Amino acid sequence: MPIYDFRLLIFLLPAFLLSLLAQMLVKSAYARAMQIAARTSGFAAARHILDAAGLQSVAIEQIPGRMSDHYDPRAKVLRLSQDVYHGRSLAAVGIAAHEAGHALQDAKHYAPLIIRNAAVPAANFGSGLGMLFLFLGVALVLQPLLLVGIVVFSATVVFQVVNLPVEFDASARAKRQLVDLGIVDAQELRWVKKVLNAAALTYVAATLQSVMTLLYYVLRYMGRRN
Repeated sequence: MPIYDFRLLIFLLPAFLLSLLAQMLVKSAYARAMQIAARTSGFAAARHILDAAGLQSVAIEQIPGRMSDHYDPRAKVLRLSQDVYHGRSLAAVGIAAHEAGHALQDAKHYAPLIIRNAAVPAANFGSGLGMLFLFLGVALVLQPLLLVGIVVFSATVVFQVVNLPVEFDASARAKRQLVDLGIVDAQELRWVKKVLNAAALTYVAATLQSVMTLLYYVLRYMGRRN
């Protein structure tokens, strides 16, 4: 069986198409929502959500880059890109609220978040080295090495699967808090949902790609073994 098996492309095609669709939806929703003014900035929205939950100790910092927003559970810091930190648009408010949602998860000891955070080192290790082992296992026709690659890359797949409920839940918390605290009204929430739902689809596409990649190599290992 050749190293470059066209069947791998077939396995990955659905994920690739879904990824393209997700990127298109994100760009479209983000561009539209950036044009709709909000009553507050992304920073103020996140600060309001955190304070209402009793998380005054969680700091909010501005960081460089675009779409680099994230919550750091180790430092207990919410970091927002310049456009989101200062932006007074529904896109900025939605993204900031989503990241604040992760801080709420952390405060409530949300189990999937704890698992995801614990899996980060293994996932980072598995994403690069796992693929290297997979490629070498196939190229050198070494079944033990291919099996090692499957096991190591599985850590990345587990991380991404666990990450899905974490991201979905953070968005759900964000939308709920935005309305309950009066930061956005029902009409404005529609645009926030479009941004967050499109972003969630990118996580689904990435997870599907990893799952299908792993499945391909597992089937290839089993086929050569038989």
